[in-house]
Amino acid sequence: MTNQTLVSEFVLLGIQNFNFKIPLFSLFLLIYIMTIWENVLIIVLVSSSRNLQSPMYFFLRQLSLCDLLEVTDTVPTLLQTGIYDRVLMSFVGCITQYSLFCVSESFECLLLGVMSYDRYVAICIPLRYSSIMSHRVCVTLIFMSWVLGHITSLLMANFIATLQFCDQNTINHFFCDLLPILELSCSDTFFVQLEVTILSIPVAVFPLIFIIISYLCIAHAILKIVSITGRQKAFSTCGSHLAVVSIFYGTLISIYVVPHKKNSQTLSKLLSLLYTVVTPLINPLIYSLRNKDIRQALDHLVTRK
Repeated sequence: MTNQTLVSEFVLLGIQNFNFKIPLFSLFLLIYIMTIWENVLIIVLVSSSRNLQSPMYFFLRQLSLCDLLEVTDTVPTLLQTGIYDRVLMSFVGCITQYSLFCVSESFECLLLGVMSYDRYVAICIPLRYSSIMSHRVCVTLIFMSWVLGHITSLLMANFIATLQFCDQNTINHFFCDLLPILELSCSDTFFVQLEVTILSIPVAVFPLIFIIISYLCIAHAILKIVSITGRQKAFSTCGSHLAVVSIFYGTLISIYVVPHKKNSQTLSKLLSLLYTVVTPLINPLIYSLRNKDIRQALDHLVTRK
């Protein structure tokens, strides 16, 4: 028999059990506006400045695009739940939201792996950096990452669409995430979870392993540098990327890998807030606060305006 979806819409409860809803709504709205402004600014600076045309800034622009996609997909629903306590979302709308979220998360995993390779070549093979990380290679890597992200999203959406949802339609979350959706299904979700796990290996696990290997090689190369100033300069070129990787993968592992308890839904929501709301906000800050090129490009843009 063909699986049929008996539930036509879901109810998102958002972040409950929190007082001071108006201050929280104002805070999330402010973070949303700042995130949009910061990432758009990064895209404008990298696109308009001649000094920001290296592969690192090309990848940084793609990271800002990814963060914009993520916050525009999840934060508006979070703001709605802050006003109305709960939000009705159709089954198709829920799958669409999760698909866009899956695109951004999959692409960011792959992008962080690509950026670690860029830092590896810059530090370990500096004389061949220009030939290895050419513009054509960078565009090809980014194009393949976006394609793999969309393929992953379509497969994940297909997995969810095969499930049955009978009576329960209340999602105790502020957006349509995988685990809350699977908990509502009245079908056997074992094979779906198995397929998701297998699919996550090339998209999330392999990039993480590649990042770890790249940084082991980078650390080995940095230790060979005799001068302390040279070591600090070499480490400063990858410190921002390492911080972003730690925050991103740390929260993902905490939510999707570490076994969760039924009474830890509040903690799961807070961790989800960290990588869907806070991380897109701080990514531009991490990359720009200690970056002289970005600050100079910003000063030049302000002076020209």
